[in-house]
Amino acid sequence: MKISSLDLKRQYEGIREEINKAVLEVIASQSFVLGPFVESFEQSIAKFCHVKHAIGVSSGTDAILLALMACGITRGDEVITTPFTFFATAGSIARLGAIPVFVDIDPFTYNIDVNKIAPLVNTRTKAILPVHLYGQCADMDGIREIASANGLMVIEDAAQAIGSVYKGKNAGILGDVGCFSFYPTKNLGGYGDGGLVTTNNERLAELIKILRIHGAKMKYCHSHIGINGRLDAIQAAVLSVKLKYLDGWSEKRRSIAAYYHEHLEGLPVRLPKIAPYNTHIFHQYVIATSDRDALMKYLESQGIETTVYYPVPLHLQKCFEYLGYKRGALPESERASNETIALPVFPEITQKEQDYVIYHIKNFISQR
Repeated sequence: MKISSLDLKRQYEGIREEINKAVLEVIASQSFVLGPFVESFEQSIAKFCHVKHAIGVSSGTDAILLALMACGITRGDEVITTPFTFFATAGSIARLGAIPVFVDIDPFTYNIDVNKIAPLVNTRTKAILPVHLYGQCADMDGIREIASANGLMVIEDAAQAIGSVYKGKNAGILGDVGCFSFYPTKNLGGYGDGGLVTTNNERLAELIKILRIHGAKMKYCHSHIGINGRLDAIQAAVLSVKLKYLDGWSEKRRSIAAYYHEHLEGLPVRLPKIAPYNTHIFHQYVIATSDRDALMKYLESQGIETTVYYPVPLHLQKCFEYLGYKRGALPESERASNETIALPVFPEITQKEQDYVIYHIKNFISQR
């Protein structure tokens, strides 16, 4: 049996006619950049997220970059974030000449450890950028308390968390600005790159709309130095179709995760922990074991595709050597990089396929 980490072809088969119709409507309109399709999607996704403003942008990376720019982050500023995430989080900070300050993670949720943030705040600190990893929100009350006490902006990296909920509120409205990715592998994925910035702040929303079009509110009149960060109409049309199914897909992911948990509980592996105040959308279902590499190799030999997110934490990346972090500086992040493995989880996976994965994990452990 062959089992992929993610099978987007199955998803497409279920919505093929709707997707094709939506794409052809964009082609017929010959309106490909911003325009009515993007505006319609922005209205729908704002309603979904329960936020006043949703601004479609070119990628999740550009969502973070634009949010940082709008929040006034510039050269020499410090932004507190996590090292256990995709490169774009810290890369966007560094791209502006600002300094990423890494805080170790909670060993159970893999999100930033709120208890370790306050000692790192100083006069150069301008923002906190938590990541809602794998589809579970960080401890935002603690983060907002620190931010409020120190006059800091809070920018959520919710790239993996569309639809996740923290104490009754959606990801993306828990800070000053929220950032989402519509990369094809995301729970709400386009057919190419795409992203979103959310905010309830009128000033920030207006500025982000300007910054995504080279800093121009009127064509050829540039009040700011922005970027080419617009969402394409074809992506907006695809995402508008998929958005109608997102709640159902998220519920299915939770059901799949619960099945894994039921049948893997009691084994010598660490299973995902859900904070009691969170609704997890399981962008990834991640387990951890000191035998990670051997387990991954064995599962591959049985036709089971798994993935490691992330094998090298950001504070140990070569491009961030100048920050001065050494191995051992952030032990929980380093441990997670060495021990975590993501199992296949997507709404269309069958119970038979899950049983096959579970059987081989148990078989591997029994032979150790």
